[in-house]
Amino acid sequence: MASTSYVLQLCELGKSAGLDALGVASAEPFEAAKGILHTRKQQGLSGGMQFTFRNPDRSTTPESTLAEARTLIVGALAYQSASPPKQATATEIYGQVASYAQRDYYGQLRLGLDAIARQLQADGWQAKIVIDDNALMDREAAFRAGLGWYGKNTCLLIPRRGSQFVLGSVITDVPLPYSQPIDRSCGTCSLCQRACPTGALDTAGQLDARRCLAWLLQQGGIFPRQHRAALGNRFYGCDSCQTACPVGKSATGLRNKNQFEVAAGEGAISGGGATGESSTGEDTVLDRVEILSLLISTDEELLRRYGRFYIAKRQPRYLRRNALVVLGNTGNPKSWATRTTLAAALRDTDPIVRAHAVWAARRMGLDNLALSAQYDCDARVREEARLPVEVRTSAK
Repeated sequence: MASTSYVLQLCELGKSAGLDALGVASAEPFEAAKGILHTRKQQGLSGGMQFTFRNPDRSTTPESTLAEARTLIVGALAYQSASPPKQATATEIYGQVASYAQRDYYGQLRLGLDAIARQLQADGWQAKIVIDDNALMDREAAFRAGLGWYGKNTCLLIPRRGSQFVLGSVITDVPLPYSQPIDRSCGTCSLCQRACPTGALDTAGQLDARRCLAWLLQQGGIFPRQHRAALGNRFYGCDSCQTACPVGKSATGLRNKNQFEVAAGEGAISGGGATGESSTGEDTVLDRVEILSLLISTDEELLRRYGRFYIAKRQPRYLRRNALVVLGNTGNPKSWATRTTLAAALRDTDPIVRAHAVWAARRMGLDNLALSAQYDCDARVREEARLPVEVRTSAK
């Protein structure tokens, strides 16, 4: 087995490349986690989500990615808190982007893990990086590596730091000393559960993806009518359960530390931290989108601007769908720009766009704009014209 000093050397490489916390775990299959995934999938709680649920046997078995896997070196990179929502005006309406998607944090995470993987390969070991991939349940890997414990919001909570991290692993055949998992819980705190706008966390530690706004914004098809008002101005992702969590709120943050430290009795290594700047110099911050501008953009423009987002089937229609729900919730019905953009959406060739434009118009009390929808050739559009819609108080 390689020495502890070799582990520290590898972690120092990760730190220098911007990682915030690291731990080491066995690559044995995640048997308990596999059982949970199968059960929740059978119960329908995955809501069609494919990530790790697509093939639980594979995503809980590191050897499926590297046949000789013995060790997981797990890294975490912190992302910044979401910018405060910008209020809509007569000519500008903003949709909020969740913190984890505001810049390419996974790209930065990959740079840190790549530094470790390259050193392992130079020393004659095999190493494969797995990030945001169906191949590995990254939260379970991070839990086993002692980075944190599972919160009631199902996120991994890193001591004194909270849950606003992206996670990834290097799967390798080198035998290393393992970190110890953290035996901790959230106790009686239920702030994350109370903060969820749709009750997706009614059962502590169990997410009902069918009610999770972050997942519904990525899913294809019609956005569920019962959750549209709760969406508010969220265009991509949802931060509510994470920002409500008190863990790490009083800490100064890893980015202010200058050295690694080994948490007593926990085994995870933390320190250094990224500067928040991309090593490639190409990263840009995207904390909100201007809704009216988005709705008049071409498919090519939308994919170029928002291509790093997960977009169902890579179809820009779902960006427009999300934007129309935000428009209905926050738009100014007296604005000429709003009315003009909405009228164009009501005439769109795509029935998904027309259907959500009907709801947005009626949500703002502009039923007169959508009168012709009751005769639309598509049943989904006609249904939006028929079913009741609660008009926003501010729009009355």
